[in-house]
Amino acid sequence: MNTQNHLVTRWLSRFFLGSFLLATLLLVSCGDDPEPANEEELITTLTLTLTPTGGDPITMTFKDLDGDGAGVPQYIYSTGGDAAVLSASTTYTAEITLLNESVNPAENITEEIEEEADEHLFCFTVGGGANIDYSYADEDDNGLDVGLTTIWETGAASTGTITIVLRHQPGTKTGACPGSGETDIEVTFNVAIQ
Repeated sequence: MNTQNHLVTRWLSRFFLGSFLLATLLLVSCGDDPEPANEEELITTLTLTLTPTGGDPITMTFKDLDGDGAGVPQYIYSTGGDAAVLSASTTYTAEITLLNESVNPAENITEEIEEEADEHLFCFTVGGGANIDYSYADEDDNGLDVGLTTIWETGAASTGTITIVLRHQPGTKTGACPGSGETDIEVTFNVAIQ
């Protein structure tokens, strides 16, 4: 009788232990798979190159090598000083280059934006009285503006700013600024038209 009770107890122990392990496996395997995170680009450097027809290019560069760290961002103008000096009544082709210089070698983020053009939109805001008009010169596969290339037309002498915002809009891009999504980078440059 004692042996019979011992066998029943062993069988019940194994049964409950097996049931517990099976239930644990089912709970782990049937859980919802997490959505892959929408990986944001780390952009440390934005350069805007303005090339007039038949003239020398002018560059404006923003660098923030430590991202959200305590380091002070740098603004570098190829014309010197604290503003990009543009010629009045001139048409420029403007091209944006983006880098992640926190890694070595630097990562070219521009290529990633080109590949994911249907998820990205550059928005431009002219401020402070700068006499500049701009128009988009590129578009994604859906016919919506991107902004890696734009055409700028300067008017009379003036000073002000141009703010560039890169919006990341996976699945929600409509071509309207600022639209939905997140801001990948926002930079304001000083400009002087002479």
